[in-house]
Amino acid sequence: MATKTQPKSNRRKFLTGATAAAGAATVGFPMVSFARTTTLKMQGAWGEKSPFAHMARQYIQRVEEMSGGSLKIEYLVANAVVGTKQIADAVSQRAVDAGHGVTAYWYAKNPTASLFGTGPVYGCNANQIVAWIHYGGGKELYQELFEQMGLDIVGFFCMPMPCQPLGWFKKHITNSADMKGLKYRTVGLAANVMEKMGLGVAQLPGGEIVPNFQTGRIEAFEFNNPTADRQFGAQNVSKHYHLSSYHQAAEFFEISFNGAMFRKLAKEHQAILEYAAEAANTANYGWAMDQYSADLQRLIHEDGVNVYRTDTSIMKDMLTAWDQVLEELVEADAFFAKTLESQKAWCERVAFYDILNAPDYKLAYDHYFPGKLPF
Repeated sequence: MATKTQPKSNRRKFLTGATAAAGAATVGFPMVSFARTTTLKMQGAWGEKSPFAHMARQYIQRVEEMSGGSLKIEYLVANAVVGTKQIADAVSQRAVDAGHGVTAYWYAKNPTASLFGTGPVYGCNANQIVAWIHYGGGKELYQELFEQMGLDIVGFFCMPMPCQPLGWFKKHITNSADMKGLKYRTVGLAANVMEKMGLGVAQLPGGEIVPNFQTGRIEAFEFNNPTADRQFGAQNVSKHYHLSSYHQAAEFFEISFNGAMFRKLAKEHQAILEYAAEAANTANYGWAMDQYSADLQRLIHEDGVNVYRTDTSIMKDMLTAWDQVLEELVEADAFFAKTLESQKAWCERVAFYDILNAPDYKLAYDHYFPGKLPF
């Protein structure tokens, strides 16, 4: 049977209708708004070569690529505009648009800040405390803290840090008595904890640690991890490195933005700044696992450093010191008590699940790499 030929007029009507339908579909499709290019200035708390500066740039890279280049961040190193302890004020006052640091650097303004990265250990690690911020009420308490302080800041958190080592000493420390009276560098609420353990504390930025150790102003110190510690030369002034501690066992980065500026940004830019922190969480942590583990091996095999796991008796004494510090702060500050209770309740439930469920990883490691661990 022959195929019937459609009249030209009908064909023309069909094409016109199809074009119109396609146009209607285009109009109906949800459009992404392409905002004009916006450039923000962010000051970090880190020197140019710090591994943390690299992690800040990982965040910035994700922001810029996710925005298609319409949102850019100019990264400024520590002290470029203000001192590290002034970053929170600088962001609120918009001396800079944003900051990349840790709350321990401004906790002196309000001790509750330390609960967002340098708080006590109720059994949860840094990953689980970041989860508390997102799902356990921490985000709301963080914003309430700024409101109480009169700071206009919007902040996000990323990079759950591995437990920070007890640090570097002039000899192998086997118990708390060996530490008493030492002049020790740390920051945040860890300073209060170490004072309760009988140490004298100096809160120094990373760049001042080695010079002060050499002159005797401090006799022991901690900073953060094998990569950062090795980078500023800890191995050149001490050969006794103690891993594991409760003084800062659950820290993470705070990425802060001036609130008024943030609220004026296009909605997609606001979302990118927030969700890029979640993306950087994975990027930062993966890079850290590679670098920290490699640098620990370099400290041992290239630099002749003796590496120890901090004795359990010291860890128990540290928990007792935490109890004393927290008791005083809870009595003195109702908002601190409220925030601490929220975090503690979260840890009671989450750590119960995690500890009960987690296999013995040390048992597996010893099975496949017998004799490698020094304990």
